[in-house]
Amino acid sequence: MPTQRRAIKLTKAERGALEKFVAQGTRSARAITRARILLLSDEGRKERELTEILGVSRGTVYNVRQKYQTKAYAHILDLLQEEPRSGRPIELDSRVEANVTMIACSAPPEGCGRWTLHMIADKLVKLEVTDSISHESVRRILKKTT
Repeated sequence: MPTQRRAIKLTKAERGALEKFVAQGTRSARAITRARILLLSDEGRKERELTEILGVSRGTVYNVRQKYQTKAYAHILDLLQEEPRSGRPIELDSRVEANVTMIACSAPPEGCGRWTLHMIADKLVKLEVTDSISHESVRRILKKTT
């Protein structure tokens, strides 16, 4: 038995807010796409049309429509924002970055002409700034500071 989908019916205030949001164009592309999905859905466009017009997957259209229909947001623009993503938390904070820069700018150890990325990483672990750090992370930190 096919499931009955409820149509998206925006209020005038919601529609106006979304149109203004899209017209400004200084937002993230994903948020603007979500706003367009709601606007086109309000016009009665089918899911297939939305995927072709906006170049998004059916899942994206479905998720945005579902999010709107739950009405868990105080304002229409709140539902356009990104949800926090799962993943490994950032372990390298500004304290680690400051120590990397400090070590790289200091005199190299006796018998060495300069600091290598591996030596900086080893020194950070020895100083107990962090439990572990790769030479690649050291490289990224140094590249950011230059």
